[in-house]
Amino acid sequence: MSARGGRRRPAPDAKPGFPIARVLAGVRRQARRWKPPYVTELAAGGRTPYKILISTLLSLRTQDATTAAASTRLFALAETPRAMVQLSPKMIQRAIYPVGFYRTKAATILELSRLLLERYEGRVPDTVEALTEIKGVGRKTANLVVTLGYGRPGICVDTHVHRICNRWGYVRTRSPEETERVLRSILPRRFWIPFNDWLVTYGQNVCKPVLPHCSRCVVAGDCARRGVTRSR
Repeated sequence: MSARGGRRRPAPDAKPGFPIARVLAGVRRQARRWKPPYVTELAAGGRTPYKILISTLLSLRTQDATTAAASTRLFALAETPRAMVQLSPKMIQRAIYPVGFYRTKAATILELSRLLLERYEGRVPDTVEALTEIKGVGRKTANLVVTLGYGRPGICVDTHVHRICNRWGYVRTRSPEETERVLRSILPRRFWIPFNDWLVTYGQNVCKPVLPHCSRCVVAGDCARRGVTRSR
């Protein structure tokens, strides 16, 4: 607390006064032009935490179109933990190929499904803390399940969100985990759930890792362009 007025000083890893509401309004307008991530579309069809959990695991290091096709094939065979454990590892591998690390992911899906049956009676936990206790489930996956599967507050931070927030100058952090921690203290709560959707779509189409399209970015005037040496 400061000596005068009792006001809390801004965290040293966050930029005070950054116009996040204005920036996100621009990002949202621009993001509407493009197809949302598959997991978001899946959730829009009805909140199914188990399917969101499995699809998010499949999406790691995999293109969205590949994730969508693999998820569709797998869920045609099994949509619940009880049905999933009836499948053999080979059956799951064939269904999800060619997602990245498909053999490892098939084993993870089976182990995770068994654990859900043994520990939670087949129900997916609804908190980040409980989800991250499950082998193979990180904070990104856990936050997506909590937000998209249960509609509860959470901030999913993947490489796009981490990169863009630092590029804007909104935060100054070194890892997605640190970015999530800082965002939880400074990002207005009304933006928590849609934040990942907007920034992932924006990052895939405009604010790319290499040669971002700064010339057609609607929030370029508020961006610090941190780390950008060349752009289009």
